[in-house]
Amino acid sequence: MQNIKICVIGLGYVGLPLARLFSTKYPTVGFDMNQARVDALMQGHDATLEVADDLLQDAINNHGFRCTTNPDDIRDCNFYVVAVPTPVDINNNPDLTPLYGASTTVGKVISKGDIVVYESTVYPGVTEDECIPVVERVSGLKFNEDFFGGYSPERINPGDKLHTVEKIKKVTSGSTPEIGRLVNEVYASVITAGTHLAPSIKVAEAAKVIENSQRDINIAFVNELSKIFTRMGIDTNDVLEAASTKWNFLPFKPGLVGGHCIGVDPYYLAQCAQRYGYNPEIILAGRRMNDGMGAYVADQVIKHMLRKGIQVLGSKILVLGFTFKENCPDVRNTKVVDIVRALSEYDLHITIYDPWANPAIAKHEYGVDVTNQLPADGDFDTAILAVAHREFTGIDLNPLLKDNHVVFDVKGFLPRADVDARL
Repeated sequence: MQNIKICVIGLGYVGLPLARLFSTKYPTVGFDMNQARVDALMQGHDATLEVADDLLQDAINNHGFRCTTNPDDIRDCNFYVVAVPTPVDINNNPDLTPLYGASTTVGKVISKGDIVVYESTVYPGVTEDECIPVVERVSGLKFNEDFFGGYSPERINPGDKLHTVEKIKKVTSGSTPEIGRLVNEVYASVITAGTHLAPSIKVAEAAKVIENSQRDINIAFVNELSKIFTRMGIDTNDVLEAASTKWNFLPFKPGLVGGHCIGVDPYYLAQCAQRYGYNPEIILAGRRMNDGMGAYVADQVIKHMLRKGIQVLGSKILVLGFTFKENCPDVRNTKVVDIVRALSEYDLHITIYDPWANPAIAKHEYGVDVTNQLPADGDFDTAILAVAHREFTGIDLNPLLKDNHVVFDVKGFLPRADVDARL
């Protein structure tokens, strides 16, 4: 591991924490196409809040970490890590455009003997069949002769300050046994939780894509249970609490499934399966269930309003939370917007309050208005708790609500006596 110099391409929720960590051990450069993002990082602040300002500033001031948008600044690196997003398009097909772009960047700067490791979530085969050929074509170098590859799937959990990157066991792999060991050693030198060297890149890719697919299917199951028990007049959370007394019962809860992983990865696995002539049934059924939960919540809210004699048309709705999960500013693939859009069909007046979300990003990405300030008063007919931010702990909604109102708790977060219904 002598003379390793690392470049991390993509400085988002995954790339920045990893680059910061690598910088404590190796000379490290972060590369991103977004000049505003790079400028903010070099001033010592991470808008995603994944890396604390003091840690980022320590990396810059004491470990020589720097960020750049200039490819010339990363030519002298020899260990490239690609950590760019892997989204799906409007038809839920994998969009590899960011990976192609990052691979082109690597191809322009890579030299003989260098290694490129991909962290982005993909289906088995993408690294070697899609990304590496781009690097070969642009660089003119031969894979596994002039340069080498690896795959180490990211396991970042946005907003989680307990399971940070160094505390999560890392799967690693390489394009040859020797390179696999080297890649593993580099990661193991900074990951305190340890590493697992997979026998091939495809195995590592497959391991990543099934992690979130498994979680997606389990959440879909309890979402279906919620629909069943609601019709029976049974509280789903009570059922799950009772069932959880068994030692091997899996503690999943119903809810919205968004974000950059759980709501996306199953589509990557499904498309891969279809390429091999197999049409996945359980995986896609789980996706359909979870993708429909926003509309289901909206439907339940309207039903409860009608039961209480509340005029739906023109009523005022307060939505608490817009990010895809609690205690983080990430709005990627948030399913709260599905609730908002379904309710908007009834010509309601909707106010979205989220102390974490960036209103400008929410407006740009989804065309909705989000406020960071809780309305002082509002005379709302209905309140929907959609995201369990810690700021909502102990919140008193009564001053904001009409005497006759509905409170719907998507997360089972509010005191039961304060809500009319929950998933």
